[in-house]
Amino acid sequence: MKQKMKILLIGEYSNVHNTLAHGLRALGHEVTVMSDGNNWRDYPRDIDITRRPGKWGTLCYIFRLLSLLPKMRGYDVVQLINPDFLELKAERIFLFYRYLRKYNRKIFLGAYGNDYYWVNTCCTTMPLRYSDFNMGKELRNTKDALKFKEEWLGTEKGLLNKMIADDCDGIIAGLYEYWVCYYPEFPKKTTFIPFPIVPLENEPDYTVHEPLKLFIGIDRKRSEYKGTDIMLRAAKAVKERYPNQVELQIAEDLSFKEYRKRMDGSDVILDQLYSYTPSMNPLEAMKKGIVCVGGGEPENYKILNEEELRPIINVLPNYESVYEALEQLVLHPERISQLKRESVIYVCRHHDYIKVARQYEDFFLRN
Repeated sequence: MKQKMKILLIGEYSNVHNTLAHGLRALGHEVTVMSDGNNWRDYPRDIDITRRPGKWGTLCYIFRLLSLLPKMRGYDVVQLINPDFLELKAERIFLFYRYLRKYNRKIFLGAYGNDYYWVNTCCTTMPLRYSDFNMGKELRNTKDALKFKEEWLGTEKGLLNKMIADDCDGIIAGLYEYWVCYYPEFPKKTTFIPFPIVPLENEPDYTVHEPLKLFIGIDRKRSEYKGTDIMLRAAKAVKERYPNQVELQIAEDLSFKEYRKRMDGSDVILDQLYSYTPSMNPLEAMKKGIVCVGGGEPENYKILNEEELRPIINVLPNYESVYEALEQLVLHPERISQLKRESVIYVCRHHDYIKVARQYEDFFLRN
């Protein structure tokens, strides 16, 4: 039996840490999740560190963190969701990182989203054909892309990321895109581990509905950045052309619990136009037999060593590609049942939370 570890997971993106905690606990480890629930998404956590707005909210937040310092020590493993793992300026996060480093055995950094290496790599060497920051060799100039460049490049935040990446015991990338940005710089300490998903207890319903039920989740503040504005426009156009064959449900800025409820019973989910790989939300859909239209590039399957399944309807980052993919599903619904089945198998094969937790466990113990 492998040694039991005491693990602290700090921060949250899209329910990654909460789901991982369930898997690690199932393997016998003692796990604490400390987060703000990823803001309005309100993911479950053991210790809440939500920051309220205003000066008083800031003071209460800092006092809360200081009062929690005794609960941030004595762990075998501390994993950070991001270098920017607290709602503080980078200069203050440095101090908390130093504390964590001093009073815990190992520190691991999650490469799960926006950080210096992701932003800088996509804006300079551009190993990806497209991303949140580039289309080919052309930089994207969306409001969010410019904002994240301003936040991470040539700033204290960027320096914080570099320091943690250099200092930590290991870096875990949850998507191919993030792995390709970290691995060249840190080949000895970077690994790719798929996101964890808790599978359904029972076999899902593979019925293809008439009309076909399309679902799209919108984060209004990041719609242009993530491409859901284009996906929504294409979905509305398909709905307009085939009004009796398509039903479109749009969910905006919902909590995780409400989002999952609204998604249930759909046939197809549209998500992340500029991604090579499905992230947590489409994976949650796929486990229920909902077909993902989004990121399913060859690199995604290759890093998973998946040579058989191709359940994701991969689209290029443009309106025409999304429209054509949706229209083909409307015109050929006989394909959908098989894609639904493959989606469930794909998630069970690569993203089962116990299997993923074992990969984390191995990496924690090795490094």
